[in-house]
Amino acid sequence: MSEGELMHTRDQRRCVSVLAAVVSLAVLIVSGCMVGPDYRTPQVVVPGEWVGVAGTPTAQKSVATAQPADLTQWWRQFNDPILTSLVEEAIKTNLDLQIAEARLRQGRAARGVAVAGLWPAVTASGGYQRVHSAGTTPDNVNQQDLYQAGLDAVWELDIFGGRRRSVESADASIQAAIESIRDVQVSVTAEVALNYMQLRGYQREIAIAQNNLKAQKHTAEITHKRLSVGFASALDAANADSDVAMTESQIPVFEAAAQQSIYALSVLLARLPAELLKQLSPMGNLPGVPTQVPAGLPSDMLRRRPDIRASEALLHASTAQIGVAIADFFPTFSLTGTMNWNSNLLRTWWTDASRSYSFGPTVTWPIFQGGAIASNVHLQEALRDQAFITYQKTVLAAFQDVENALIAFAKEQQHRKALTDAVAANRKAVDLSLQLYTEGQIDFLNVLNAQRSLYASEDALVQSERSIATDLIALYKALGGGWVIEAGKRIASDRDKKDTSNLNREAGAAN
Repeated sequence: MSEGELMHTRDQRRCVSVLAAVVSLAVLIVSGCMVGPDYRTPQVVVPGEWVGVAGTPTAQKSVATAQPADLTQWWRQFNDPILTSLVEEAIKTNLDLQIAEARLRQGRAARGVAVAGLWPAVTASGGYQRVHSAGTTPDNVNQQDLYQAGLDAVWELDIFGGRRRSVESADASIQAAIESIRDVQVSVTAEVALNYMQLRGYQREIAIAQNNLKAQKHTAEITHKRLSVGFASALDAANADSDVAMTESQIPVFEAAAQQSIYALSVLLARLPAELLKQLSPMGNLPGVPTQVPAGLPSDMLRRRPDIRASEALLHASTAQIGVAIADFFPTFSLTGTMNWNSNLLRTWWTDASRSYSFGPTVTWPIFQGGAIASNVHLQEALRDQAFITYQKTVLAAFQDVENALIAFAKEQQHRKALTDAVAANRKAVDLSLQLYTEGQIDFLNVLNAQRSLYASEDALVQSERSIATDLIALYKALGGGWVIEAGKRIASDRDKKDTSNLNREAGAAN
C-alpha cells in the first residue's frame, strides 16, 4: 500500500470515529435530562359553591350547575340584535385585539429564535480577487486570479437541556399571549355591552324626563288658569314653572351622556366617533335580563378565565427560565468544522491541493464568573416566585369579582322591586293630588311634592334596571365568558399547544 493510500485510509477511519462520536452524543442528548425544575400546575384551594348563589334568593337566580356553563356568547342571552351585531363587529375590528394578536405573532417569532439554537449554524463564504504584483522591471509583472470559498459550521449540543428549556419557556409565553387575546375579548365584549346598556338607559331617562315635562307643563298651565281667576297664588305658579325648568334642564345632560356612549361604542369598533350616531340615536329600550344565569362551579372559573390561564402560562415560562440559568453551570459541547477551497485556476478547484478542512469537538466550561451564574439562577427563582404570587393574586381577585357581581346582581333586583312599588304608589299619589287640588281641597305644594317623587322614583327605577343589566354583564365577565375561537383569526392552534413529549421529540430531531 502506498503512502497516499495509507493516509487516505487513516482519514476514513478518523471520519468514522468522529461520526460514531456524533451519534453517541445525539443519543445522549435525546435520552438526557433537562436541568432545572419541571413545571407543575399549582394547587389552588377552591370553594365548593358561590356564596352569592347559595345565600341570596332572588327572582332571577344565578345558579350553580354540575356541567360547565356555556358563556362564550353570553350577549345573545339579551335577545337584542343590535347588541349582538355590535359585539360581533368589535371582536373582528377592535384595535386592542389587533395589538394582542400582534403580540402573539411576536411570541411565535421569539419561539422560532429559541428553536434555531437547537440546530447547527452553517455559514458559507466566497470571493474572487485579481492579484497584480509589480516586478523589478516594467516587463516583469505578475497577474493571477484567486478563487476562494469556504464553509464554517458550529453545532452547540444541548446536552443539559438549556436550549430546550428556552423553547419550553417560549411555548409557555405563546400560550400566555393566546390567553391574553382571549382576555381582551372578554373585556371588549363587556365594554361594548356596558356602553350599550348605558346608552339605552340614558335614552329611557330622556323619555321619562320628557313625559314628566309634559305632565308638569300641563300642571303649570292649570295653575296659571287658576291664578287668573284667583283660585291659585303667584307662588304656586312660580313653583310650577320652576319644576318645568328643572326637568327641562336635565334633558340635555342625558342627551350628552347618551351621545358620549355612542362615541365610546364607535371607538370600540375601530370607527370614527360619530359613525354610529345615525344607527343608535333612535330611542331604544333596555334589553331584557335572562331569567336564569348559570354561574357554574367555582372550579369551572379557573379553567375558563383567560387572565388566570395567562398568569399560569407566565408562571410556567418563568419556571423554565430557571433551567436555562442552571445550564450555564455545566460545560458546553460543540462540534465545529471548516472547509476551504483556494485556487488560482478553476480547473484545479476540486483537487486535494486546493482544499483544506478541519473539524472536531470543543468544550467550554465557565470556571469562575464572579458569582454571576449563581446570581442569575437566584434572579430567575425570584422571578418565578413573583409569577406564582401574581397567579395567586389573580385567582383570589377572580373569586372576589364573581362574588361581588353575584351579590350586586341579586341585591339590585330587590332594589328594583321596591322602586317598582314606589313608582306605582307615586303615580296614584300624583293622580289623587291633582284631583284634590283641582277641587280646592289641598294646596299646590302637595301636587309638586307628588310629581317630584314620581319623577325621582321613575328615574331611579330606570337606573336600577340599567344597574341590573350592567351587574349581569360584570358577572359574565367575572366568570370568564365572552371569548370565542374564530376560524378566520389566528388566535389558538394545535401547534401552539405542545406538550413535553412533543418538545423533546422536536429537540431530539434537531440534535
